[in-house]
Amino acid sequence: MLQLIDWIIIGIYLGVIVLIGLLLRRKAKQNKTAYMLGGKSLPWYMLGLSNAADMFDISGTMWLVTLTFVYGMKSIWIPWLWPIFNQVFMMVFISAWLRKSNVSTGAEWIITRFGNGRDAALSHTITVVFALISCLGFMAYGFIGLGKFMEIFIPWQNIAPYVPFTVQPAYVPHLYGVAFALFAVFYSILGGMSSIVWADVVQYVIRTVAAVIIAVIAVRALAVHALNVPEGWFNPFFGWKLNLDWSRIIPEVNNKINSDGYTIFGAFFMMMLFKGVLVSLAGPAPNYDMQKILSTRSPQDAARMSGFVSIVLMPVRYLMIIGFAVLGLIYYNQLNLKTGDHIDFEKILPAAISSFAPVGVMGLLVAGMLASFIGTFAGTLNAAQAYILNDVYLKYINPQASNRRISSINYLSGILVVVISIIIGVFAKDVNSVLQWLVSGLWGGYVAANVLKWYWWRFNGYGFFWGMLAGIAAALICPYIFTGLNLYYFPVILLVSLIGCVAGALATPPVEEKVLKQFYYNIRPWGFWKPVLEKLRQEDPAIAPNQNFSRDMLNVVIGIIAQLCLMVLPMYLVLQKQQPFFITAGILLVMLFVLKKTWWDHLNKQ
Repeated sequence: MLQLIDWIIIGIYLGVIVLIGLLLRRKAKQNKTAYMLGGKSLPWYMLGLSNAADMFDISGTMWLVTLTFVYGMKSIWIPWLWPIFNQVFMMVFISAWLRKSNVSTGAEWIITRFGNGRDAALSHTITVVFALISCLGFMAYGFIGLGKFMEIFIPWQNIAPYVPFTVQPAYVPHLYGVAFALFAVFYSILGGMSSIVWADVVQYVIRTVAAVIIAVIAVRALAVHALNVPEGWFNPFFGWKLNLDWSRIIPEVNNKINSDGYTIFGAFFMMMLFKGVLVSLAGPAPNYDMQKILSTRSPQDAARMSGFVSIVLMPVRYLMIIGFAVLGLIYYNQLNLKTGDHIDFEKILPAAISSFAPVGVMGLLVAGMLASFIGTFAGTLNAAQAYILNDVYLKYINPQASNRRISSINYLSGILVVVISIIIGVFAKDVNSVLQWLVSGLWGGYVAANVLKWYWWRFNGYGFFWGMLAGIAAALICPYIFTGLNLYYFPVILLVSLIGCVAGALATPPVEEKVLKQFYYNIRPWGFWKPVLEKLRQEDPAIAPNQNFSRDMLNVVIGIIAQLCLMVLPMYLVLQKQQPFFITAGILLVMLFVLKKTWWDHLNKQ
């Protein structure tokens, strides 16, 4: 149970983020760019730290702790479901391409690619719809995780006598999620992007301290207890089948593996990699990640920011994850993980804090987890507000709105988005079910259209619209047709979306030549752009194509290896596996040296 000193620490944290919102309120009111993008004046390393803090979400951390508990070192591959290596693609080339457009949202970017015709208007509309569905889904996903977390520390039976209404046990997490979300709503709506970035810096520091503390507690526990795990748990590599047998240790874990659908791990990995590469080539989804890229000062800073995210996120997050997983394994029999008649492994993280963190430290850890939720929630809310304001209100309703009216619309849209996400969260089953639908279902409808928009000159707004519409419709319908892991019907969604893309594009005229030439001249993507390049060369023979494909793909591979090393290093450190630790550290140093020569030194040439 939380003691007075713990509540004081949590209260100080909540007070600081509210104060940040109040202090930056006036700056955010200057204009829409100041509110949505921080005036494009924030340094890349602060935006990178903020982006990392937003990705360090509580629901995702609870999910990753569960994965590490169950799958051990093999769990490092499963986050490719997002895929987490999309940050490497963005670091190498996508972020710079996106920032060159100099727009405010992903939907506004559509105009630079497809122009201002009816097809561009349709594409713009479907992008706004996708962005809002995605933002609402991630906010609902955050509610559930935070609620499960806080339920451990604030038992409902202690609160119920003082509440004038009855809440069913299944909805207690949702109530807690709503209560603490109000703090995120307050400072993000008042202060906009600048408020979010500064609050994220504070939250990142808290989480780093919390991660170090929990790792130290885990190391001390390992000094007197051995981990009782199945053979293969310490090995990050795998074969066609998972071959982790928990039947003699914790039989319920085998049920968890079967329900996850990861038993045939080789097939799962190949599907995950296939989907992950396509999603990464499509560029960032229209959420807080894209808004941070568009907030940077230059294309070069956008690339630096995306690269910095992995460096500041992975070591700290995995230090915390492996610490909680170790404590969960050692003291499993002392943790109350039951929800109704089944074991809820997503409760490992909060249960470990509640059971083993001393007074004061518990308050810091709870504040750190609250920061995980509030930061992600605020960043996603800001992205949703940007789309409502910039791509709905200012585009279709009141293009000449005053700064005062813009501020009012921001406040109203923020409240509306929060209310809708709460309603979605109430109907969601659990963290994993929402996550699986978001990353495997909804994004399946996003991929085809958003890959083709970068790399194929003949793709037009009609193809984008029909491809996205078909993909989103398939993502909504497939869960009712297919059973099993959502990832395995990703190809069905992709195929439906691809048919919509190609048919819509070829059945209608290409994008206006002037728009295509301007887009290619500014962004200069590699891909199938030869007809456009030839027309540009008729005007200026000196114009050269982007010939960096081979170098970019090499840097992607090197970057992914480096990112995996950043995940594995803190795990080996806490598990005290010295030889693998030093081998991994050596590989990481080599990868970073190569990236310095092949990526960093070439940034100013982009």
